[in-house]
Amino acid sequence: MSADMLSTVIKPIHREGWRFIPIFGAVALVLFWVWQPLGWIGLGLTVWCYYFFRDPKRVTPTREGLIISPADGVISLIEPAVPPAELEMGDKPMLRVSVFMNVFNCHVNRLPVPGEVTKIAYRPGKFLNASLDKASVDNERNALVVRMDDGRELAVVQIAGLVARRIVCEVPEGARLQAGERFGMIRFGSRLDVYLPDGVEPLVCLGQTMVAGETVLADMTSPEPRREGRER
Repeated sequence: MSADMLSTVIKPIHREGWRFIPIFGAVALVLFWVWQPLGWIGLGLTVWCYYFFRDPKRVTPTREGLIISPADGVISLIEPAVPPAELEMGDKPMLRVSVFMNVFNCHVNRLPVPGEVTKIAYRPGKFLNASLDKASVDNERNALVVRMDDGRELAVVQIAGLVARRIVCEVPEGARLQAGERFGMIRFGSRLDVYLPDGVEPLVCLGQTMVAGETVLADMTSPEPRREGRER
């Protein structure tokens, strides 16, 4: 098998995965001992667990003004909303773009823009279906404010989902990161909200598939109006 083929099948694993993959593997072995058909189910779940925690390299566009998707998944909401109160960004609505991640997406989260993480705020909550609008208000979440070099601020919020039970944030307040750098992950199925700076319109539409660290969500230098899409 060539190196290219191997890289397609074998992916780097986020360190959070090494807590779970051995457990899934051990359970699969026990199930094989109990009853072989159950063992194959366990093996399938072990493979799923391995791919859930995959952490592939991504190629991030670096032109000034670009806002990059922080998560793999699909655009589930585009609407004005007030940022989480704990971020202290005021009560003026900002345009919110939500990326919903299902249990088959890569769940490593990446910073949308280069800048300084000026505030991180965690808030416990419920575990509603993350595709619902009220999940932004009711669910457990971890929110970050990123201040760019021009002084504008953007908020990105990790939201736990129906089966998610842990939000991981790997950067501290004061960290300076580039767009596309990893800052955390969520297990198992969840959502990322991005609150765009004032006057910035998204270049994505509802239902569009995102690739974390690669897909351009918006361009702060572009006068292009909001895009519409059609499923084909």
